[in-house]
Amino acid sequence: MSLFSAVEMAPRDPILGINEAFNADTRTTKVNLGVGVYCDEDGRIPLLRAVAEAEKTRVAQHAPRGYLPIDGIAAYDQAVQKLLLGADSPLIASGRVLTTQSVGGTGALKIGADFLKQLLPNAVVAISDPSWENHRALFETAGFPVQNYRYYDAATHDVNRAGMLEDLHNLPNNSVVVLHACCHNPTGVDLSLDDWKKVLEVVKAKGHVPFLDMAYQGFGQGIQEDALAVRLFAKSGLTFFASSSFSKSLSLYGERVGALSIITESKEETARVLSQVKRVIRTNYSNPPTHGAIISAAVLNDPALRAMWEEELGEMRVRIQGMRKAM
Repeated sequence: MSLFSAVEMAPRDPILGINEAFNADTRTTKVNLGVGVYCDEDGRIPLLRAVAEAEKTRVAQHAPRGYLPIDGIAAYDQAVQKLLLGADSPLIASGRVLTTQSVGGTGALKIGADFLKQLLPNAVVAISDPSWENHRALFETAGFPVQNYRYYDAATHDVNRAGMLEDLHNLPNNSVVVLHACCHNPTGVDLSLDDWKKVLEVVKAKGHVPFLDMAYQGFGQGIQEDALAVRLFAKSGLTFFASSSFSKSLSLYGERVGALSIITESKEETARVLSQVKRVIRTNYSNPPTHGAIISAAVLNDPALRAMWEEELGEMRVRIQGMRKAM
């Protein structure tokens, strides 16, 4: 008997499975409402001008392709911190933030989940209802029980604020709460500043561990505006996790460019936490890929490329908002 004779066919991925069906469909009128990819007016994934310029420089350098450090490219990690928390963040200045490059935002979530399982082996993880489909699978695979907190009210097409706060309050103390930092996936309905303050109050009172997922910074209201929740939590004195992705904002989907950031209580604590996170990374994928992060770091750190990128990102944001209104 074959070793694999009892292996069952796994169900098709609910998101990527739609993409497979779309690619197989021969109709010219088809529209892909599955995987979250920004396409231009011609239905193509754009190559951003800032990215193209950074790649030209990279190719001209004929740089070797050696292994990166376990936590990735330092210039990239530092740029991510500034994007999340602001260039003048006192947390960055005091060494209370660690950031590790990851294999996309998914990799950041998985590394964070695996590390949290070591810290809080009996914790419950709570995700919004609805949420990005992979949130549940990532934390369940790490060994956590996952439950939902109320979020979207289909009747009002708005956040169920009372239900959300009640559910967060009713969670066991020290639960891990996954929060969409901006551009809630899949509803697109975000919390206001006042909402975030109330969520923060409950999180602090219950000793919950916030895990803010930032997959769309710049696509909501703007780069700085979309960081509102992360920066509010940063000022609160809490320790928390944040995952970042540049698949959308830099249109680098296939490069798998992400990062995990953790806010700690001290510089000394940062060093200890980083050492353990690096151990988790080492046993998952050893170290991250080079190209996408180098390009991202160049765009984020070079003033001319940064300005070009922010203009392009603004154009994409305005187009998305226009299409949503039209629909």
